[in-house]
Amino acid sequence: MMKTKRYDELLQEELHDEEFRREYDATAEDFEVSKEVIELRTKANMTQKELAVRVGTSQPAIARLESGNYQNLSLAFLRRVAHALGAKTEVHIRRARM
Repeated sequence: MMKTKRYDELLQEELHDEEFRREYDATAEDFEVSKEVIELRTKANMTQKELAVRVGTSQPAIARLESGNYQNLSLAFLRRVAHALGAKTEVHIRRARM
């Protein structure tokens, strides 16, 4: 029988690979925002369409945000999403890992 690994265990193993770590670090911020939006939206029992109406955008725009593949994301848009979810935005700029 094959032993299964938890996601966090597998991730820790993969992060030892420098190439994987670089790619992971490059996308981690995008996916963190996506995870937070999905979590807040589901806790509010809201569909993507309902959130879109509250934000004043389209359902596909919310889907792109939640996919982590939203290239032209503005701070103003994030603020509208956060407000619609009863949340607030926080932006941080940190020194890159060396």
